[in-house]
Amino acid sequence: MADTQTEAVGRGRPGPAGGVGGPGSDMVVDTPTRETPPVRTHTGAFATRAARRRYLVVVVGLAVAAVAASFGLLAWANPMPVGSRGFWKIAQRRLASLVVIAVVAFSQALATVAFQTITNNRIITPSIMGFESLYRAVQTSAVYFLGVAGVVALQGVPQFLIQVAVMVALAVALYGTLLSGRHANLQVMLLIGIVIGAGLGSVATFMQRMLSPSEFDVLSARMFGNISNAEASYLPVAVPLCLAAGLGLWVRSQRLNVMALGASAATGLGLNHRRETMLGLTLVSVLIAVSTALVGPMTFFGFLVATLTYSLAGTHDHRRIFPVAVLTGFVVLAGAYFVMRYVFYAQGMVSVIIELVGGTTFLIVLLRKGRL
Repeated sequence: MADTQTEAVGRGRPGPAGGVGGPGSDMVVDTPTRETPPVRTHTGAFATRAARRRYLVVVVGLAVAAVAASFGLLAWANPMPVGSRGFWKIAQRRLASLVVIAVVAFSQALATVAFQTITNNRIITPSIMGFESLYRAVQTSAVYFLGVAGVVALQGVPQFLIQVAVMVALAVALYGTLLSGRHANLQVMLLIGIVIGAGLGSVATFMQRMLSPSEFDVLSARMFGNISNAEASYLPVAVPLCLAAGLGLWVRSQRLNVMALGASAATGLGLNHRRETMLGLTLVSVLIAVSTALVGPMTFFGFLVATLTYSLAGTHDHRRIFPVAVLTGFVVLAGAYFVMRYVFYAQGMVSVIIELVGGTTFLIVLLRKGRL
């Protein structure tokens, strides 16, 4: 009997004390309640759908800008009508410079982002390891010992491969020595890289003072990042090397995400931090060596691209960061090359405008956010 009354009360029927809604009624009336929707936590690359949409907008915008910059480099100041046979012949001659820009942007962007993740520092760049100083020392030594005629005679794919091999061998030897053993220390390796770079720079400066004015003039043209320094014959070697190293970093994107947490956290999560550091820095060395040997030193370019990428991507997932970095690097470098060649007629001396615009952009980003 009690069970029957309880069921009646639960369904809104009158209880023993009176009718529905009447005085003394003990009934319980079911009223609809608005339940709080469950809070969903996102563990993917983006915290919200708005962040994902923003990322897609950024990628599409950069892709459109890259296509526009490419068309501008191929079509600007082209005297032939667009689409004609003569137009495509002239555009084909400019295509080599466009490929060089793509290779340099790809190499510098991926290498700088990966290097800053591995070192857990967003200020330093791979140039701190002395690659650019080594390039200057090699170029200065060639002019000093062989003269201008000897340097011209040695131009070609073998000379390009030797430069890349020397840079990568020096980096791997440095990593293998300072990152192996019981007292391995990444900070010590970076400091030694700075010392080596300073020493090579001093040697190069000493030899430059011993050159004749004509030899120094030829050498000075190679001391700045210049798209015109690249030879089209280098591309069949440079492109596969960059693609292989870039693919290696892409495959290790998830490991880089873990390494960004720090050495202790990465080791606690089961990652062999020392081994991944060695492999990552070796791939970074290949990319930077190819870029430097191809066009010369570009100190501020990678730093500028990485800083802009972190601001635009809105995520810490390297599989999303890498595409934004490559597109950003291509847009920045192609735009700088276009301005220097067709506005100032400086024949591709892009390092000058990158230093100017890059430093200004960095200060703006730093002042807006208050941090890196």
